[in-house]
Amino acid sequence: MQEQNINKCHQCNSELFGEFCAECGFSQELKRINGQFILSEIGSVLNFQKGILFTIKELLLRPSLSIRRFVHEDRNSLVKPISFIILCSLIYIILQQSLGFEDGYMSYDELDWEKHAIGIIMNWISNNYGFANILMANFIALWIKVFFRKYDYNFFEILIVLYFVMGIQMLMFSFLGTLESISGLSILDKGSLAAIGYVCWAIGQFFDKRKKMNYLKALLSYFLGMISFIVVAIGCGALIDFFIK
Repeated sequence: MQEQNINKCHQCNSELFGEFCAECGFSQELKRINGQFILSEIGSVLNFQKGILFTIKELLLRPSLSIRRFVHEDRNSLVKPISFIILCSLIYIILQQSLGFEDGYMSYDELDWEKHAIGIIMNWISNNYGFANILMANFIALWIKVFFRKYDYNFFEILIVLYFVMGIQMLMFSFLGTLESISGLSILDKGSLAAIGYVCWAIGQFFDKRKKMNYLKALLSYFLGMISFIVVAIGCGALIDFFIK
């Protein structure tokens, strides 16, 4: 007797009875890659279908409420935090490199370190502050954990808070830098204080907006985190210079 051919799922190798696998749901017929597919993939990466503009609005107007809801209730209410800060940092880098505005507080060009690892690291931070900002968030999170230790949030939950609010900070830097380039006025230097103020305000709001001390703790956490990040960066550069001599 001739053996009957049995269709198998390409994904899990289960017996297949239709277009979609009953076990894993994998489609057995992939659509051809075309322009619509590319646009769909771009939209997926940028999370437009999950409301990038809604996320920005909520984080600007109600950061504590929207982030707390994301942490405790609904993980689909906002754009995913890692995607959000990467996208915002990328926007900052593209605009900064295209328009040539200076961030005004992370510049090391005047230091004659180009031939040393310390100089290379510092210049990378200065020229790629959008991505360096993501690394710095880890140091700020450590200090927040210290100052807000009585609150029941772990390091990674605090990091999520920072990814959201520092993403908005990157957009504020981008907006201020663009205005500076268009107008020719020195806007970013003073405007950057407002962006840093937003981060501290949002952090204080997240933990307990009624306690004024929380805003001071947030400010200390931010600057101590920034200083710790720079110290570690210099330390790594010094170690590299020491071992390659």
